[in-house]
Amino acid sequence: MRGYDFLIVGSGLFGAVFAYMAMKKGKKCLIVEKRDHVGGNVYTEEIEGITVHRYGAHIFRTSDKMVWNFMTQFSEFNNFVNSPVANYKGELYNLPFNMNTFSKMWGVVYPREARKIIEQQQGEINGQPKNLEEQAIHLVGRDVYEKLIKGYTEKQWGRECKELPASILRRLPVRYTYDNNYFNDRYQGIPEEGYTRIIEKMISGADVELGSDYNSMKSEYDKQADVVIYTGAIDAYFDYCFGPLEYRSLRFETKVLDTPNYQGVAVMNFTDRETPYTRIIEHKHFIFGMQSKTVITYEYPSEWHMGEEPYYPINDEKNQQKYAQYKECAEGLTNVFFGGRLGEYKYYDMQDTIKSALKLAQKILGK
Repeated sequence: MRGYDFLIVGSGLFGAVFAYMAMKKGKKCLIVEKRDHVGGNVYTEEIEGITVHRYGAHIFRTSDKMVWNFMTQFSEFNNFVNSPVANYKGELYNLPFNMNTFSKMWGVVYPREARKIIEQQQGEINGQPKNLEEQAIHLVGRDVYEKLIKGYTEKQWGRECKELPASILRRLPVRYTYDNNYFNDRYQGIPEEGYTRIIEKMISGADVELGSDYNSMKSEYDKQADVVIYTGAIDAYFDYCFGPLEYRSLRFETKVLDTPNYQGVAVMNFTDRETPYTRIIEHKHFIFGMQSKTVITYEYPSEWHMGEEPYYPINDEKNQQKYAQYKECAEGLTNVFFGGRLGEYKYYDMQDTIKSALKLAQKILGK
């Protein structure tokens, strides 16, 4: 007799949301986590009294009130507004691209002046943009592209912008107002207790095994539950039978500094190609901290190699074709479901992950 209704592989946001919904229905869940902690990439920890995002900045935002209400049942959220700053060789520019950015770059004051310059530069691209470089110029012109997009993006993805699909920049905000709020979403903030506490509340009541690699003991684990919810890399599940999908990886270097304020902003992007890291995160500014010390994290992009932690799917045409093969295999399984960034091979925000997990829960568990 199987001891669990659901075996959930991964304790990140997708797995935790599904576990919560399943246990609300009285289902018994076993969560298997490869890392030595729960929470996946949203894991937070306290250092010097500061909530630190170990795997990069996670700012929760959504315009979907249902998703917002779902998350705020687990924690109060503060009123943090994401207003990052771009550092190009010592020149600082406000993000997203707005009138503060354009005023600094061209000395303009009025929206019509900025629009005129951008429209002139946009004329360089005729027809539908064929790659990321053309898409960027099509959206904001060459000046902004060269200083604030090109180097950062090429570091992040490890490819020339001309080799990347235009679709990567679908989220690029451009505004002709003096507004440094990066997101347009109705709801935005950081959980006051950190994301780890939210995950712990979601999975309370489930059995959890940390430091356990499901794929290396798949046959043993599968005997323990009726249904598997798998949030790891889909190609790893099928033992890379069609070849590995491509990902980008990240490396984080965190330091405690004996100063109350290092850079004055939570996120500073370094947009030149020469600086090896893409950004520095100063965690205390997410929570308006007044501690005597500060904690900063350098974020380095890197090529992904087998055995390393994958972060971003490189969902270009070549990888999408390969993913389609894996997806077809997945759809042929009756008791295994795939979810999350890696399981669905999609570039998800947190709100996307939650929606996807809730949708799967409704499909399997009913309303």
